[in-house]
Amino acid sequence: MSWIGKGIRPGAPLSFRQQCPRRALSYFNVVYRPSSLVHDRILERLDHRFFSSSVPTFLHRTQSLNNPRWINSKHRPTDLPSEGDEKAIEDPEELSDEQVRLRSENDENPSEGSSSESSPPASSSSDGHDSGDSSQPPSSSRPSSPAAIAKQSVPEIYPQVLALPIVRRPLFPGFYKAVVVRNPEVVAAIKEMMKRGQPYLGAFLLKDENIDSDVITDINTVHPVGVFAQITSVFSAGGQDDKEEGLTAVLYPHRRIKITSLVKAGGVATVEPVGEEDVQTVTPPVTPMAETTPQTLHGPLQTSFLHNHAISIVEVENLVTQPYNKDNQYIRAFMSEIVSVFKDIAQLNPLFRDQITNFSINQIASNVFDEPDKLADFAAAVSTGEVGELQDVLESLVVEDRLRKALLVLKKELINAQLQSKLSRDVDSKIAKRQREYYLMEQLKGIKKELGMESDGKDKLIEKFKERAASLKMPETVRKVFDEEINKLAGLEPAASEANVTRNYLEWLTQIPWGQHSPENYSISHAQTVLDEDHYGLKDVKDRILEFLAVGKLRGTVEGKIICLVGPPGVGKTSIGKSISRALNRQFFRFSVGGLTDVAEIKGHRRTYVGALPGKIIQALKRVGTENPLVLIDEVDKIGRGINGDPASALLEMLDPEQNNSFLDHYMDVPVDLSRVLFVCTANNLDTIPAPLLDRMEVLEVSGYVSEEKAVIADKYLGPQAREASGLKNADVLLDPTAIDVLIKYYCRESGVRNLKKHIEKIYRKAALTLVQDLGEEGLPEPPLVTSASSSAAESTTTVESQEPPSNEPSAGPDPAGERMTVTTQQRKPMSIPDTVHVRITPETLKDYVGPPIYQKDRMYVHPPPPGVSTGLGYLGNGSGAVMPIEAMSMPGKGNLQLTGKLGEVIRESAQIGLSWVKGHAFELGITQDAETQFLTDRDIHVHMPEGSIGKEGPSAGTAILSAFVSLFTRTKINPDIAMTGEISLVGQVLPVGGLKEKILAAHRAGIKTIIAPAANRADIEENVPESVKVGIKFVYVEDVREVLQEVFGREEIAQRWKETLAIS
Repeated sequence: MSWIGKGIRPGAPLSFRQQCPRRALSYFNVVYRPSSLVHDRILERLDHRFFSSSVPTFLHRTQSLNNPRWINSKHRPTDLPSEGDEKAIEDPEELSDEQVRLRSENDENPSEGSSSESSPPASSSSDGHDSGDSSQPPSSSRPSSPAAIAKQSVPEIYPQVLALPIVRRPLFPGFYKAVVVRNPEVVAAIKEMMKRGQPYLGAFLLKDENIDSDVITDINTVHPVGVFAQITSVFSAGGQDDKEEGLTAVLYPHRRIKITSLVKAGGVATVEPVGEEDVQTVTPPVTPMAETTPQTLHGPLQTSFLHNHAISIVEVENLVTQPYNKDNQYIRAFMSEIVSVFKDIAQLNPLFRDQITNFSINQIASNVFDEPDKLADFAAAVSTGEVGELQDVLESLVVEDRLRKALLVLKKELINAQLQSKLSRDVDSKIAKRQREYYLMEQLKGIKKELGMESDGKDKLIEKFKERAASLKMPETVRKVFDEEINKLAGLEPAASEANVTRNYLEWLTQIPWGQHSPENYSISHAQTVLDEDHYGLKDVKDRILEFLAVGKLRGTVEGKIICLVGPPGVGKTSIGKSISRALNRQFFRFSVGGLTDVAEIKGHRRTYVGALPGKIIQALKRVGTENPLVLIDEVDKIGRGINGDPASALLEMLDPEQNNSFLDHYMDVPVDLSRVLFVCTANNLDTIPAPLLDRMEVLEVSGYVSEEKAVIADKYLGPQAREASGLKNADVLLDPTAIDVLIKYYCRESGVRNLKKHIEKIYRKAALTLVQDLGEEGLPEPPLVTSASSSAAESTTTVESQEPPSNEPSAGPDPAGERMTVTTQQRKPMSIPDTVHVRITPETLKDYVGPPIYQKDRMYVHPPPPGVSTGLGYLGNGSGAVMPIEAMSMPGKGNLQLTGKLGEVIRESAQIGLSWVKGHAFELGITQDAETQFLTDRDIHVHMPEGSIGKEGPSAGTAILSAFVSLFTRTKINPDIAMTGEISLVGQVLPVGGLKEKILAAHRAGIKTIIAPAANRADIEENVPESVKVGIKFVYVEDVREVLQEVFGREEIAQRWKETLAIS
């Protein structure tokens, strides 16, 4: 490597002073200083001539090797100054004039020898070009010129070389690269190579970037083509572990090489300790300011010492660039384009500009067009291309291919630089725009402040809050909190986070309707009219609302109440709330608590939480804007409980009339009066409502509708709504009343009317489809589509592109309608149906609209069933009643009782109670001959209730099960027209049950003529069951099972005996 003349090779990261140890540099200053002026010019030229690669490596001034890097440490000159004389040597200005003259003479006559006191250090290699034998150790005489110590000669043929794998990017000849070595064996080998004056290795790129190793175990893990590099300097590098020794080596690649084979090292050969005769190096003379030609080493090189280390050793062959003509038009065109791209990149990337400048300085002795291969290597070395593309450039031996691949990499670098420049400009423009806007806004604020026009938006916000508060009748405690929050807001900066929290709190505080209420209408007749308009039936609910209005009319004011409507689905619990609010002239707000598990939904969040909000009731007051709304809490029986608390307990404070006059929300943290709010809750079942919450509510049972009520609702409410929703309001389409009766009896037996509404809507939709299909497109023509070209709708329509993805199937031609979508604000006019259209839906045609009947028959047994079968009445989960037969059978066994039909625990206990009563009265019933005879010791009893897919539970089947047992054991049939319900006790008492209205409706629908019911339910039946349903049914009210048996078996012969044995005392 030449330090004088052409200068340092491109990519050198260190200046001459940094590369040379201090003692060697001092020696150069003392011995080879021809004159002060020449000395300064040389050092200035050398210090400023360096070149950095695309990934520059900055080497710290760490502890260097003990001896100069470019000489063999074993041939250190004996005539160098000692350590004690270093100070004198480092200051060349203190030398005498005689010494300076002597050196000048020596510089003018470099061929003459010098004294031993001024002889330079021995070179690491001999000259080799004067004598034919270059294998002898170098002499200790001074070289013929200062350049003679500048560069080691590079061996052209190296038998075996240490293979060092590298990652990320390959090395290119002529460009420095610093690598870090961690493997202790490789570190030791490099140190020994440096000591022996053979600092050469092969650098090969790893194929897998994730591999981090300093040893090649498989030749297929690296690319076969690499570089033959010289270690110019080494430094100690700190490892991840303090005990781990690392080394940073600066490599200078000389030429391309290719791996021919991988040699296994370690323990194969032994090498004597390094001596002066073991190292052969050549230092060729170099003339200043002239081209340096590497000299070839002649003679064998001892590399067997590498086998003492567990490293990767490879045999390589040199790769020579194929001959080329530098005047070839393709080569010159490629080079011109590369230079042009370099110019474009230099304008965008300052780093490239510096690298190109340094490269040009180092190529000052020759034209860049004279060395196209070096230009291609330089282009690849400074670019940040893909690893594979850079390796392709390295492996290219044809100059045209190398230039083409380097140009491709450089073009990508230009595109990347242009993109980075564009992004940088965009970001700068946005930042500049924001800075300008901010600067102008600050100036505007300052001007307004000086003129007294407006300080900032905070004053206007505070004024708005004060205006709101002035129109409200805040309690004294709330007014005090408001003033405190206003003062806090006035002292905060608008950009502070606390200011935003305070502003949101004041927004809520001033939007609660303190003292604001809607005027209530206490007219009884008006409320009666409104309630009847919206709902049919529901007498209990309507009477309770009228009572509420009567009290308010007498007192002039009313307090809030908590009403709970309980009933099956579809009976109108939720919709009745809207009617009540309209009748009372109150605002309406509804929210559901079904599945609610968070207390904060009721009581709100603390203000300290991000995004905190008040609870539902505070939100309701803000929404309605009055203190006396009607708040409907839906599905209160389905409220949940989770890790965030029990919302049902949080409702206690809100619904308690004694506490809700000072309801405290967590967010508001001020008492809010809820005593004027009318709360209406809805539920399907009272069993799942917590007892403390149920205690605070007034429960109103909303039972199901009878068939007559359903027919009236369908005719007055559901039918007109469905006809209008289907577009048949003005059409002559009529649903016959008899068809409605069939629909109720065979399709919709639920207590509510929701399912009935769905079926009626389905009928009218089907009728609309049939009508359109019968008339055809000619009878009901489609109006023309409104387009953007229409003059009448040009202002109200817009055309947008369709956002649907294109179809994969090829189309016959362009479809403008599919490509463009017309949007209009004009309302489409409904079609007019001709007066000649008449549609009647009768029971005969009903099947065409809603399908076959769901319920085929009401009773399983029309004729007298066999003994052991009785008829009971049940209440289904959907709120409807059902006629339910009970079957019993005896078979040989051990006296076990088996129950089937998806029966619950309570109904199983009723069967056991009935069987025990029959066993206890077997003699009185005439089943056994005497009272001492055991009964059912060798027989099993099986009880079944049909429709096993429907779950059955409850105690009301007790009388029916006992009657079935008596019928089975006495072999007496029961009339199927007799149905019964009631709970029994172990001693035979008949207890009251629920759901009598629904059960009687089912019995009426099934044609039952006699119903046996508990005497305790008599008042309920007489009051709640419509008279139209009771017509034709005989009701027998009983208190004891003996009365049940007398009514069921009264016409049988066995009943005559019971008058004595089962007489009721």
